[in-house]
Amino acid sequence: MQHDPNCLFCKIIAGQIPSKKVYEDEEIFAFHDIHPHAPVHFLMVPKLHVHSMAGVSDAHAGVLGRMMVLAPRLAMEQGCNPYPDGGFRIVVNTGTEGGQEVHHLHIHVLGGPRPWLKG
Repeated sequence: MQHDPNCLFCKIIAGQIPSKKVYEDEEIFAFHDIHPHAPVHFLMVPKLHVHSMAGVSDAHAGVLGRMMVLAPRLAMEQGCNPYPDGGFRIVVNTGTEGGQEVHHLHIHVLGGPRPWLKG
């Protein structure tokens, strides 16, 4: 599996940096955000190092699809309330102007009772 030895998220996936794991399988790793913006806030990352959404190709469709299908289940398991009155937000920041701070593709899943709006 391709990884970047200097990447923060690759180090988390490898267990070199501790994290509070939410989920792991052969392609996906999910863990709690260290600076949560909501009562529920975790990140989902592909284990394969991809810099951002700007770098995805058809080859990544499978893992990205699995991440989107997995997100609702993990959101409920982490404490989000059910749809339609509950719910969650999925955010993917891409590039510096898009607010991406770590250049390893990651999906933020945020939810829980409001108010928690921070942008």
